[in-house]
Formats: sequence, structure tokens, C-alpha cells
Amino acid sequence: MAAGCARPGGGHGARWSLPLRPPLCLACAVETLRDGSASLVRKRHVLSRLQDALAWQALPVIQLLAPDERVCVHLIGTLFGMLHTVEDSSALDLFIEVLVRLVVELKSEQYFHCILDESQKELCKATTMRGSLPTFTLLGKLADAIPGFADILVVEHSNLVDHLLMGLAYPNEGVKAAVCYLYGKLYSSPVGTERLSAHFEERLRGIFLNTLGRAQTKELQINCLGLLKELLKSDHFVSILMNNLKPEEESENPDLLEGENPLPLVLKKLLLTRDEMLQAASSHCMAAVLVHSPSRYAPAFIHADVPEFLFECLLCNSEILIWSVYCCLLLLTEERLFFSKCHTVYGIESLMRSLQDVLQLNNVELHKQGLLLFTEILKRTTGVARTVWDPKMRGYRKLRECCLHAFCSGPKDIIVHHIASGLVPLEQPVEIKLFTNRDVCIEAIDVLMETVNCPVLEVALEAVRAVAAFLRKDHLSSPPVPYEELQKLLEAVLKRCADLCSPQSSKRHAGDLLFSVSQSHPANRNLSRVSQRQGQFLLNTLQSFRNACRLAVEFQSDFMAQENAFTAPNSESKDTLSNFSEFLLRICDSLCIPMVMNYLERAVSPSVMEVFISALNTLFTVVPKMQKKFSKKLASSSFIRLTLELKARFCSVQSNPALNQACSSFLCSLCLSLYSATEKEKTSSQEEQDISELLQKGLPQLNYTTAESLLLLAETPEPFSLDQALCSHQHCFILLLYFAYTLEDRFVPEAELFLAIRNFLLSAQDHGDCPPLYILRAALYLLAVCQDKSQPLDLRSLCTIRRILDNLPDLSLVYVHCPLLLKFFLCYPELMGRFGHQVLQLWFSWGDCKQTGIEEDGFGMSDQLSSVNPLLPILKSNSSILLILLDLVCSSSVEVAWKVLMTLKIFLESYDHVLVCDLLRSQFLQILQQVLVESSSASLQANRNLPVLLSLLFLVQLRSKGVRELDSTDFKLLHQVSNLCGKCRPRDIDLLQPSLNFLYWSLHQTTPGSQQRAVAVLLSNVPLLDLLQKVLECTWLRSPPSEPAAYLSPEDALLCSGWLLVASLLLSQHRYNTEVHQTLSLDLTKVLNEVIFRNKKPILLLVSIMQFLRAALRQNFSSSLLVIIGQSTAQATTQPQPPSLQDAALHPLVPQQVFSLVASLQNLLVHVQLKKDLLLSQAVVACLETLVEYLYEKNQDVALHVASQPWHRFLLFTLLDGGQKSFLQPEVLRLMTLFLRYKSSNIISQKEISQILQEAGEANLAELPEATSRALRLFLCQIQSSQFQVEPAQAGTIQTLLERLLGQRTTSLKHQDIVCLGGVAVSLSHIGD
Repeated sequence: MAAGCARPGGGHGARWSLPLRPPLCLACAVETLRDGSASLVRKRHVLSRLQDALAWQALPVIQLLAPDERVCVHLIGTLFGMLHTVEDSSALDLFIEVLVRLVVELKSEQYFHCILDESQKELCKATTMRGSLPTFTLLGKLADAIPGFADILVVEHSNLVDHLLMGLAYPNEGVKAAVCYLYGKLYSSPVGTERLSAHFEERLRGIFLNTLGRAQTKELQINCLGLLKELLKSDHFVSILMNNLKPEEESENPDLLEGENPLPLVLKKLLLTRDEMLQAASSHCMAAVLVHSPSRYAPAFIHADVPEFLFECLLCNSEILIWSVYCCLLLLTEERLFFSKCHTVYGIESLMRSLQDVLQLNNVELHKQGLLLFTEILKRTTGVARTVWDPKMRGYRKLRECCLHAFCSGPKDIIVHHIASGLVPLEQPVEIKLFTNRDVCIEAIDVLMETVNCPVLEVALEAVRAVAAFLRKDHLSSPPVPYEELQKLLEAVLKRCADLCSPQSSKRHAGDLLFSVSQSHPANRNLSRVSQRQGQFLLNTLQSFRNACRLAVEFQSDFMAQENAFTAPNSESKDTLSNFSEFLLRICDSLCIPMVMNYLERAVSPSVMEVFISALNTLFTVVPKMQKKFSKKLASSSFIRLTLELKARFCSVQSNPALNQACSSFLCSLCLSLYSATEKEKTSSQEEQDISELLQKGLPQLNYTTAESLLLLAETPEPFSLDQALCSHQHCFILLLYFAYTLEDRFVPEAELFLAIRNFLLSAQDHGDCPPLYILRAALYLLAVCQDKSQPLDLRSLCTIRRILDNLPDLSLVYVHCPLLLKFFLCYPELMGRFGHQVLQLWFSWGDCKQTGIEEDGFGMSDQLSSVNPLLPILKSNSSILLILLDLVCSSSVEVAWKVLMTLKIFLESYDHVLVCDLLRSQFLQILQQVLVESSSASLQANRNLPVLLSLLFLVQLRSKGVRELDSTDFKLLHQVSNLCGKCRPRDIDLLQPSLNFLYWSLHQTTPGSQQRAVAVLLSNVPLLDLLQKVLECTWLRSPPSEPAAYLSPEDALLCSGWLLVASLLLSQHRYNTEVHQTLSLDLTKVLNEVIFRNKKPILLLVSIMQFLRAALRQNFSSSLLVIIGQSTAQATTQPQPPSLQDAALHPLVPQQVFSLVASLQNLLVHVQLKKDLLLSQAVVACLETLVEYLYEKNQDVALHVASQPWHRFLLFTLLDGGQKSFLQPEVLRLMTLFLRYKSSNIISQKEISQILQEAGEANLAELPEATSRALRLFLCQIQSSQFQVEPAQAGTIQTLLERLLGQRTTSLKHQDIVCLGGVAVSLSHIGD
């Protein structure tokens, strides 16, 4: 037969030959299988060939068999019969496989019935169930391979099911495994599930659970779990398997579980195996049970301690097992008993380690599922104590250990007592924290940090949800709180969200963004899935940030959470609540707010904005000391406008109540914070409480657009109406506008708002209603702010405002310190006449008035200060306000008067108005008279306003153009100021400096007649002369500075004014021969030494002393006002021998003093060359001229000797910088004139004269400075008068130049002669003559 099989066609013809290599005869193969004498080896060989044929050449085989049913039945019967004769397991498997493949390929239902009939017969005649194993195995494989086979078996051959039940009860796990496999296939069919439902409930349930619980072999365990998996797909079978469920209070008793419901215990037993496949299958079955009803079935598993073993299973490497455990635990979290038994405390470390390991795998779904489980655990770990638990549970031991290390609100012994007694809350007890030590908490933060930075968006999204659940006091209240780690985590979340959700965009205020994207735009109408995920990511991020803010607020009342209690002494810790709170403010400003603003450019989500606004509201209390600054920044960034538009768009008609409440609470907190910040000078607790009540009541209903709200302002409430809704809306909206406008958020057009506020006031007045003071204050402020861009108020409106204000007890109740409000009251005569005085009084009484920082030294700061003083342009446009200001000086407090005077000072520095000056002089006289009459000598020095008043008086005089006749007011002022000086001491610099400046001006900027009278007034004042004597003597007591000062000190400035005033008095007294009532005595040697030995003196002080020296020299030291002392003493010390005739001629000078003075003046001219000081050069040259003139009158030889010193030529060469500079310099020309006058031919030659004439002829004389023109004219006149030998052409040039200079002199304008240098009044003509 074997050989025949090898030959083509065998003995049966080619029809039965199969195309194999070598060929196979199908008929021979069947005969071999039926041959009882054939060995098992031959039969296996034939089956193997037949298996290959069915595997590779199934079509030819079926084509041979299908036409003849008899052959097919014969072959099937042969193979089926051999199943029960072959004992070799491997051969048996081969027979079953071939038979299954053959039936599958034949695809005929009659062969199914044939197999089932034969199986029924075989099972009935089998003596033992062991012999039925091949049948059960065959049926299971057929049910697996043929889709409708299980239905046929259940419907048409149901008697086989009884044999299955007997097989399951047979004590052979191989038979049981085969039966369970077949059962699993039967119950996988809907028909089988329906037909076998009663069978399972009545007969199979108990024996199956018993089999599952006692299974030892892996095959049986797997097949049982397979059957269980199919059963658990049906809610009916799940209910049958868990049918011991009782009411909740009974189900919580674990004693009921052991006898009546072994399924949770059986599945728990499988978890205890080390086989990860069985553990995965067990956890999968648990999840299949729980998914039907977690609340119904979870207690049984929880009482069986299944969660603890599930947590233990997480420490494995199988992704399938970890996934199954995650799913099962996630379903268990829906039952609060899961938390009340504190299984989370037991398993949190395992979960953290599992997440750390899972993150190393490339399984996104696993990452998401683990984070979802972690999030659910974080959300629900708190509750109220009610449930009793069993101390024998494994979680009890772990919980007891953890509690001993936990910090909680009660003593530890009490907590342990509660645990020992079995008292456990329905959810996790408040005393029991999820993270029982810092290390686990840090691990959780690390896991969250890593997942937040995951590049997969879905994973990062779940991570951010977990962060939001993690940031709760329940999880972080155990000290020390890891604030630094929390900062890093929160910053990572915000940065990830900013990178994901915030594209680069233009910077705009919050209020400009809400409607920047049209609702009808496709990008906003059909957001992509990515955009939706970005919005969800932003929402979860904001929830995390809000929870962090709430966490910071909650920790403020927890002393243990303020700082790290374990910080070493005398060391700083960054882990403090203060640092964390400030971090929240910074990160909100730098990341959170810009991120949301960028999101608003693309879409607006009510849920996102609700969380964002509520987070901002919480931030007001996070750092109380920064609350005002934070609120101002929010208001200035248009957040009031943003919140109002959110309410108008999303909260109308009672929609989005959560957003409405968040926006209303935020606006209320923002306004109250701004109120306390801006109204700090007059905040009353009652008014603040009234505002709070108004906002809390009215804001939730204020859901109108801006246009609608403006219309509401003009509405008039119905008479006798008790409904206050309209008034509440009006008042709330005005307050919001007020706080927005104070921070420059002008989101309503000024013209429209101006009309609305005006109509509101008119309506209130017509209705007889008086709004609260804070509403009037806000309304007046808004009118003032909008005035510049609106039409002026009509008479009716002004009368209404005046009537409202007249009814107030005090204008300060509605006053706001704002320049625009000041301008508003002063620009309307109707308001200024009635309230101008009060408004200006309030303006200057305000604590932060900007006029307090003015420097007294000099007037160079005036331009800068006037730019920041808003009253100055108002004064310029309406000078009548000056009368109110001057009245304030007399009637107000010292502080207010001082501010008024400083404002007037700036005004006089900035603006030049003759009429104003005349008005001020007369008013100043009255004020000065009043002060001097009411004040004693001692109180004058303490009067802070008097120095400012005197400075103003000098400024008024300084504004006079040119020389003018002094009137009666001027002489009265002169008399009062001179008397005031007589009452002062030299150290009263603040009073004396402006007073001496005023006296100096009175002597120089007037006509000769007025000057003569002024000199008489001053010289008749003996106390004044006594004061000047003391001031001049302070010069010898002055301590020289270590190095030259950049600015003139007040003491030196007073000395300068004293010397200049005395010099002027000397000249004027000599000129008019005025009567002297008191003389001044000075030591000439000390005066000369001040000039000879300069010793780092200020330049202006040297100039002033030289002016005095010039005045004394011009009078030959013989003035009735001045007494020179000390000459004899000086002569006795320096010249013991009798003086010569030459020395006596120079009296009171001596030659040595003369030569030293000349040398000092020459050195000063060199100093001028280096410092470029024109004033000093004029003073030095004038002093040298006066000295040589004095010497020429006393002794011509000495004078000519001094004038012809060779050093003078070197001095000229130095001034000309070696010939590099022009001769047309005033000091050079005046020196040349001096040398020509005294015929110093060795100093000046024809060459220098010719060069000067050439330069003058080529120069544009009109552009020369006045000092240069005057010096050139004197030089040319000196050439003509001295009959100096010049060429005829040069003589003509000289005459031409003189004529041009004379014409220029007559047409040139008179420049300001009095200037103020370092606070000292100096007459330029006095110095330069």
C-alpha cells in the first residue's frame, strides 16, 4: 500500500492521486488508516501527508471528496474512530487537527451533524470520562474553527451539554480543561448564551467556580478564565456569579464573602501566583465584572483586599498586566469604600514606581491610563468617618505604620486608637494623608514633571489633569511642604502650555481680544481636534494654577506650612510660603496672563475664562502686600473691560452661572482693592462696606453690553418705585468706569460717556434723588476726564452740578486728586467762583502733591518742574486764579501756603507776564506786612513760607524788563525787606539770600532818581548795616574746602550777595553823597589777602570781593560809609622803619601789597584762559584797570612801572593761545586799551594794533557779543585820544569802525542786566564797567 501510494494512481487510478511530491493516493491513504494491522508510524505518516495536502492543496482534495458523500462520511468516520483507539497524545493531536481541517474545508452542515452524532454515541458508550477527552477536545476545536458550530450543538444536539457537565465534574484536569474550553466557545455565541442561561444558573455555576478555585494546571486555569471572560460579557451571568450581594450595610461585612461569593477570592488567589499571564487574566476578569456596575460589585473585591494585591502586581514588567491592573483599579476608585479602607495609602508607592517604570516604555496608552488612575486617586482621598473596617486587613498594618509618621490635626495616640477600633471614614480620613512622607511626595512631583514634558500631547494632557488634582492641601499639608519643587512643577506646566497653545502674536490689551476672532469665521466655528486639545490643555493648566493659588491661601492659616520647620538655625530657606506666593504672582504676570490673552485671539471658551478669572480673584489674597499693585496692573491692562464683555457675551439670560459668579466676584475684589489704594486718604469703613454690598448685589445682574449700559445711565426710575435694580445697575457701572478710567482704561468713547454721565446727573436731580457720595465722586471724575474731548456743559448742567454740590456738607467728600478735575472746576466760571477756593485748597492739601521737591538753589530746575505741575497751564490761561492762590497763602496752613508759593515760583520762572507781576507785587506787600506784624524775630526764622515768599518777590522784580522807576509799592517792599534783614542773623541764610538779592536788584535795575532814594532807605537802616558788617566778617571765618566744589554753597552765596551789595552801596553813596547813619569797618589787609591767596575760593566770591575792592579804590579808600582799619598794624609788622615818601603816597596800600595783587590778578587771567569764565575775566580786567588808575593818581612812577611789566606781554600771548585765537576778545581788547592809555610800548606794538584793526574790519560787528563790542569801541577811542601814530588808512578804518559800532549800539536791544548765578543776583553792568 505504501508503494502504491507512492506510484501515480496507485492501484486506484489517477483520479485519486493528489498533486504532492511524492504523489499521494487518497484512496490508499484511507485504506491505510482503516487497516488495523498498519503500524501507528505508517498511519502518522499518511496523516501527515494528508495534513500537508489539506494545508497546501485543499482544493484538489475537496474536489475529490465533495462529489461523493459516502466517501466523505467514510473518511470522517474513520478519522473519528481512530480518536478513541490511539493513545499517543501527539498522534491524537494530529488526528484531531486533520479531522477539523477536513470538516472546515468541506463546509457542509451534514458533516457537522455527523460529527455531533458520533460524539453523542461515543460519550454515551464511554466507560470513563478520560476516554471522552478526545471528543471534548475535537468539539472545542470545531467550535473554535467553525462559526456556526456552537449554535448547532446547543440547538440541535443539546443532550451533549449534560456530558459536558459530567466532564467538568470528573477529577481530571485535562478533561476539565477541554470541557471549559468547549463551554467557553458555547457561551461566546449569543444563541448559546441564551439557551444555556438556565443551565449555568441551575447546574454549572457552582461546579465551575469550584473548578476555577481548585485548578492546578495552567491549562485548566487559562481555559476557566476564558470561560469566565465570556460569561462576564453578560450582565445576567455577572449578577449570577456575584449573587450573594446584599444591601450596602450587609455587604460591608467581609465574613459573608467566604461562603457565598468565592469569585473575588478566587481571582485574588490567581493574583498571588507569580504567573503574569494569569495575573493579567485575573485582573481583566475583575475589570469585566466591575465595568457592569462598580458601585454594586466593587465592595466585594474591596472587602477581599483585592486592591492591595493589584497594587503589588504593578511591580512587574508586563505591559498587559499593568494595563489590566490600571483598568481594574480605575474602576475600583468609583467606590468610596476603596478610599475609606485606605488602600490608596498602601498602594501609592507602588503606583509611583510603576509610573516611573512605565514612562520608560514606548506605550502611550499605558502612560495615559496610569496617569488617569493617579488623577482619580488624587481627587478622592478625603471624606467623613462612618465605616467600620477589619484591623486584620493588610492595609491596616501599613496604615498604622504610616499614621505614626504623619502630621495631622489631632494627637497621634487618638488617631491610632481610632484605627485600632476600626473606625474608618467612607472616603480617606482627613487625618490620613495620601503621601505619608516627603520622599513619596517628591517622587510624585518628579513623575508629574516628566509626564508634563512628554512630547505626546495626550499624555501631557492627562499629566496636567493630575497636577490639578495634586495641588491640594490634603496632599501637601504635611511639613515640610516642598515649595521649591512645586514651583518647578507649576512653571513646567505653564511653559508647556504656553509653548503648545500660544503662538506669537501682537501685544494688545485684554479688552481688545475678546471679539478679535469672528464667531462666523471657519477657524473659530470648526476648531480642529488639535485646537480642541489645546483648549483642554489650557483649561487643565489654569485649573492647576488656580489650585496652587488656593493652596497658598489655605496655607496662610497654617503656621506649620509657613516655613520649613526643619531649616537649620540662622540659615535661610527658599522653601517658604512667602517665596511660593510671590512666585505665583510673577508667573501669572509673565506666563499665565499672556498665554490666555494669546488664546483669546483664536477662541473664547467660557469654561477656560471661568477658571482664569477665578484664579485671578484668588491671587488678590495670595500676597496681601502686593494686592494694590496687582489690582492696578490688572485694571490698567483692560481687565475690567474684558470681564464686562465676558459677562455680556456669555452670561446673559441666566447662562453660564459659574462664569458670571467668577466675573462678578473678580470685579468686586478688584474694585474694592482699587478703592483702598486710590482713596486711601479718606477711606471710611462704612463707605467701603456700602460699595462692597452694592457690587455684590448688582454685579451678577450687570450683564449688558457697553452701549446698553450707557443707555441705562440716562433712564429715569419710575416715581415711587420700590425696584432698585436700575439704580443698582447705574451705580455699579459708574463705579466700574471710574476705576477703569483712573488706570487709563478708557474703553468707552469720552464724548458718549460725557453725555451719559451728564444725563445721569440731570435725571437724578429731576427725580429728586441724591446718589451716594462715592457715586457723585465717580461721576464728577468721569466728567472731568472726558471734558477735553466733549462739548462744554450747558448752563442747565452746570446749575445741576452746583445744586448737587451745594447740598454737600464738605466738597472733600467727592474730591478726587486729579489734574483734570482741577481743570474742570477752574475752566467754568460758574464752578470756579463757587468752588474754586475749596478745590484749590484740597489740591494743595493733598498728601502727594507734586510741588514739594523744588530746589531752592538756583532756578535751573524750573522748566522741568513746570512740565509736571498741571496747574501752570491753567494759571497761564486764567490769571485770575492767582488771586485765589494768594488768598490761600494768607488763609491756609503753613504747608498749604508753602505749596502755593512754590507753584507761583515755578509759574514766574516759566511765564513772563507784566500785569501778573504788578498784581503779585501788591499782594506780596500785603502778605509781607501781615507776616512781619504777626511774627516776632524768633518766629521769623521758623517760618517756612517766608523764604519762598521772598524768593517770589525777587522773581517778580527779576521779570521787569529794563530799567524802571520805582513806585510806592516798590519802596514799601524795600522798606519791609530791609527791616526784615535787620531782624535776621547771618546764619538765617534762607531768609537773607532772597532778601539781599531783592535789595541788590533795587539798586541796579532802576533810574538814578529811584536809586538815590533806595540808597537813602538802605543806609538809614542801622540794623541792616550791622547785619552786613557781620556777614562780611564771616568771610575771614570761612573754612576752605578740601577741593573746589562744583556748586556754590548757601553760605558762600550769602557772602557773595553781601560783598556785592556793600560794593553797590559804596558807589551809590559816593555818587549821591547820601547821609550815613552807620559805618562799615573792614581790615584792608584781610580783604587783599582774600584775593591774593585765593585758596580754592569759588569764582563768584572772588568776583564779589574784587567788586568791593574796585569800589574802595575808586573812592581812594575815603568813603563816609567805609572805615579802613589795620594799616598801622600791618606797617608795624612788615616795615619797622619809617615809610618812604613813595610808600606814603600809596596809603593805605604798600608796594608789596600792590605787586602781590597785580601778580594775583595776572594769574587769575591765566585761570580764565583755562576755565573760560567770562564773568571772572571781566572782573579781573576791571579790577586791574581800577588799580592802575588808583596808582597813577597816587604815584605815576609806580603806575607806569606796573603797566609796563614785561610779564604783561607774556600774559597777552597766553590769552591769545600763542597766536591761535582772535584779538577780538573782551579781556584782550581791554588790556590792550589799558597798555595804550599808559603808553606801555614794550607791551603793545604797531603790529598788534594793525592786526586788531584788520580783524575788526573783516568781522561782522553785528554778531559780536556786547562785551566784545564795548571793549573794541573803547580800544579804538583810546587810539584816537592817545594820538598813537597810525597810518592814514588805519585812521580811516578806526573812524569807520567807531561809526558802525555807535550805530549798532543805538539799535541794539537792552539785554537782561540782572542774572541769577548759583542763587546770587549779579548785575552784569556792575561787574563789567
